[in-house]
Amino acid sequence: MPHLWAVLVAVVVAGLTGVYLAWTAGRVERLQTRAAAAARALDAHLLRRAAAAAVLAEKRYGVELYAAARIALDAVPEEREAAENDLTRQLRAVRLDPADPACGAVIAASRRLALSRQVHTDLVRDARAARSRPLVRVCRMGRRHPWPRYFDIDDPTLALPADVPAG
Repeated sequence: MPHLWAVLVAVVVAGLTGVYLAWTAGRVERLQTRAAAAARALDAHLLRRAAAAAVLAEKRYGVELYAAARIALDAVPEEREAAENDLTRQLRAVRLDPADPACGAVIAASRRLALSRQVHTDLVRDARAARSRPLVRVCRMGRRHPWPRYFDIDDPTLALPADVPAG
């Protein structure tokens, strides 16, 4: 009879361990999937901002802003961060009027980009933390996905002139 209790305890412990491992694997998989989706959303917002900046540069501002926008649109992944930082610097150098629809589109795209970048950073941090746990590394739970990478750019939010209220 005492052996029966030992077997029962061993079965319960093994079952709980299996449930915990399955839950952990599911969590790692969900975080990886969400980080990948956030990276795609961030890429889409980067492209929208660069396109809006190119339209604005064609209408109003010079060659430098247009060139920075085209470089950001055409950049390969290895050069994307530098191109986006250059575009942000070019956008900060011009005076944007929120009343102008083209300027408003760039300002709105920059705000959405800032939010998307924050969401991406948070999800990458969470996915990296989950994959860094010893049990996850030992069981190789995240091996199907590449290691999530941060997208390190300057804050893309554009400051409005002091005499123009934010809207």
